Amino acid sequence: MVITVYGAEAPCPSCLHAPSSRETMEWIEAAVRRKFPDAPIHVRYIDIYEPETPEDEAFSRKILNDEYFYPLVVARGQVIGEGDPRLKTIFKFIEENLTETA
Repeated sequence: MVITVYGAEAPCPSCLHAPSSRETMEWIEAAVRRKFPDAPIHVRYIDIYEPETPEDEAFSRKILNDEYFYPLVVARGQVIGEGDPRLKTIFKFIEENLTETA
């Protein structure tokens, strides 16, 4: 499973006191590795100004058009967190989707 965190180097205007998007990605990655040490999960970071794939471009465009706040956390094409993502929600998504593929 791939979890993508979309963001930018500058914090979002409404998230001035929150960690950066990259710091959020690192925090999510560390927490996921602790909770699911043997699971095939990869966490990646995408700068919204430099998308890599068509899906990245679509989510980046939605963030830039104010449809979503960043950091935006996406897995399997679904938004699982935005702005201030919650580990509980991310873990629940992982648990439900890991059992589906097991």
